[in-house]
Order: sequence, then structure tokens, then C-alpha cells
Amino acid sequence: MFSHRATSNTAAVAIVAILLGASAQAVQACTGIRLIAEDGTVVHARTLEFATDIHSELIMIPRGYARIGTTPDGKEGLKWTTKYASVGMNGVGLPILFDGLNEKGLAAGMFYFPTSAGYMPYTSGDASKTIAQWEVASWILENFASVDEVKANIASVVVPAVVFAGWGFAPEAHYIVHDATGKSIVIEYVGGKLNVYDDALGVVTNSPAFDWHMTNLRNFVNYSMTNAPPVHLGAVTLLPTGQGSGMAGLPGDFTPPSRFVRAVAFSQSVFPSKTGRDAMLQAFHILNQFDIPKGAAREQKDEHGNIPADYTLWTSASDLKTKQYFFRTHENSQIRMVDLMKMDIDGKGIVKISITGDEVIKSLTP
Repeated sequence: MFSHRATSNTAAVAIVAILLGASAQAVQACTGIRLIAEDGTVVHARTLEFATDIHSELIMIPRGYARIGTTPDGKEGLKWTTKYASVGMNGVGLPILFDGLNEKGLAAGMFYFPTSAGYMPYTSGDASKTIAQWEVASWILENFASVDEVKANIASVVVPAVVFAGWGFAPEAHYIVHDATGKSIVIEYVGGKLNVYDDALGVVTNSPAFDWHMTNLRNFVNYSMTNAPPVHLGAVTLLPTGQGSGMAGLPGDFTPPSRFVRAVAFSQSVFPSKTGRDAMLQAFHILNQFDIPKGAAREQKDEHGNIPADYTLWTSASDLKTKQYFFRTHENSQIRMVDLMKMDIDGKGIVKISITGDEVIKSLTP
């Protein structure tokens, strides 16, 4: 059982390293998007990929839950008590959220950021305002109601490189935050400095840094949502071979830059959804394009003969109007949901809900 610390010191070394660093080069494939329905509902949706099952659970953190942040030198970090209840996904029993939303309609997600993250400098005098990199999303959800509040307060915490002794390195991550008005930001620590970017498109993947991805979009200004017109070459007329010719050549691989471009293309080209439910379902359809089957994105065989391969463990969608959290898993593609506002958000402890279970195939044979 975890204490009311943000993580258990003993468990953190083993667990978070498994979650974020078991395969430093393989764990790179998460994709996040944002949709806004015509009724104003904002939906944050994302995939989560790893090379091993991290045994995620749905967890709800109630109001009034005591937290203590983690520091590089083992001292007690920032202390806070949760102001807002939140719900979402954890991993391997950790009492923190990798992805989720709170009762005010704020959503936050942690994404892997390999070779790019460079955390803030730390001294022992910073301990009382320090949290570990894996605690950032939960700290945001438990303390703030809007993107503007996050922007005003994120610089008040020190986020250093917390190294796990059993692995010898600090897990690398960056973060996306959305609120119920449709505002989005990306938070990154690069070169020891905090960078906060307004994210007008609501998209995030992994490395390189967010500003690089936005610059890279300029390489695709010739793409179009509509089909390409015929081309006349003297007496010859060349017609497109079929639908989708406006985006012919869209990068289709699973690297973060290619996924970023596709996520922008698909999230911006779909017809607007009328309601939040429509937007939630649309988000799952879009993220079908980013679902990685086992073996399609793999590493070289390691010294033990294993072949690490990223695959999509789960896909989620947060409705920031209804405060409902939807998800499906690798083992079960049925969309399931929890409603935060129908849970005991003033309860005494963290609520855990299993997401395990196999696909149910319904026979329609007469």
C-alpha cells in the first residue's frame, strides 16, 4: 500500500524506471490530440505505448489527499493537499496519474521525451518546492482549474532530474495541458530551463522539442484536405488514382515527427463534431491511425535474445465538459468510461479500478 507521499520512495526506483525507462529508445510512441465540438465540448485524447505491459489502472484521487514530492537527494519535497479531485490512468500501482482530468475540466498528460529533456538545476535548499518529473501531471490536476492558472504557477516548482539508483538515469518526459475553454499548452524542460508553449493545434507526440515540430509543419504546406486537381501534360491528363490525393505522401511511419504531422492533418481535417460524445468517438477514430501492433515498431535483439517492441497499451479520451474519462485497451477494444462527478470525490483514499479483461466477440449468427 502506498503512503500519502506522491510516490513511495522504495517503489519509485523499481516502478517508475520500468514505466518510463525500461527501454530508453523503444518507449517513444505516444500521440495526443485535441478536438472541440460545435457545442463547445473539449476532448483530450491520446495513446500510450510501451514495450512492456505497465499494468495501468484507472485511479481517482479525491480532494484533500496529502502529497509529498520526490527530490534527487531523498529529502521531502513539495507538500500539498489536493484541491481538486482527478481521475485517469496510472501505471504499475503508482498513486499518480500519467493521464487524466480533474473536476474543473482540466486535462493533463505525460509523454516520453527521450534525448531532449534537460531538467532544472537543484540544490538541497530547493527541496521544499521540488517535485519529480513523474509527479508533474498529478500536481497540475490536483491544484489548478485552467491553463492560465497552470501557466501562472508552473515556474513556482523545481523539477530536477531525479535519478533512479537501480537504473542510473532520470526518466525523460514532457507534458500537455488542456482546459474546458479549449486552451492548450505544452510544458518542457530543456537545457535546464522551463519552456511553456501555447499549443493552438492541441497536438503533441515526443522528441524533438515542441517548437521543432511546429517548424517542421512548414515542410508540409503543400498538403490539402481536398483531392488534387487533374494535371495536364500536353495531350495527356493525369487524374488522381483515388480519394485522399491531397495528402499523398503524408509520412506514415511511427517516428514522433511523422506522427505529429499526421495528428495535425487528421485532427484538423475531420468535420466538426456536433456534441462532446461525437467528438469523443471521432477522437478514437483518429487515434486508430496511431495504434501500433506488436512488432511493427521494434528494437534490435538485446543481449538476452529479447526484441523490445512498442505497442499501444491503451487509448483514452477525456471529455472536459462532462468530466468523463473514456478508454480502450490492447486486450479489449470496447470503449469504457468512468464519470468523475459520480464518484466520491471527497473520499478518504485513492480509488482503483481494474482495466483488465479480454475482448468480447459477439456472435450474430442466426
